[in-house]
Amino acid sequence: MATRKGSAEWQGDLQGGSGTLELGSGAFSGSYSAKSRFEEGEGTNPEELIGAAQAACFSMLLSHLLSEDGHVPDSVRTTAAVQLRSPETGPPIRRIDMRVEGRVPGIDDATFKDYAERAKADCTVTIALAGVPEIEVDAELTT
Repeated sequence: MATRKGSAEWQGDLQGGSGTLELGSGAFSGSYSAKSRFEEGEGTNPEELIGAAQAACFSMLLSHLLSEDGHVPDSVRTTAAVQLRSPETGPPIRRIDMRVEGRVPGIDDATFKDYAERAKADCTVTIALAGVPEIEVDAELTT
């Protein structure tokens, strides 16, 4: 199996410091700070990257499961909202809400929702995030 890498560097204290991060492939690099993580400041943050990883893994797996059964999707689009909470209230990431829309010829909405639940259960990023108490998926078949 392949090994994937990412790196980050932080300089300074938590409130006044800043950091940079990059994907090992070089496909993305960006800055992050306390403001981009805990407020609405410019830059990215770890939770946003977790959301992107969750959405990418889930979309790929859902497309694969559908295709294996002869339901090749025209598209599957997923957004994952990672909720960051204060550590005083328990684990800081307690919930991830995924919203998936798919254009899949030949199936109904209930069938699409069943496939989405299967993908959620088997997605490697979901499994890696097993410590997150709630990971929900809202699936909608579009035309």
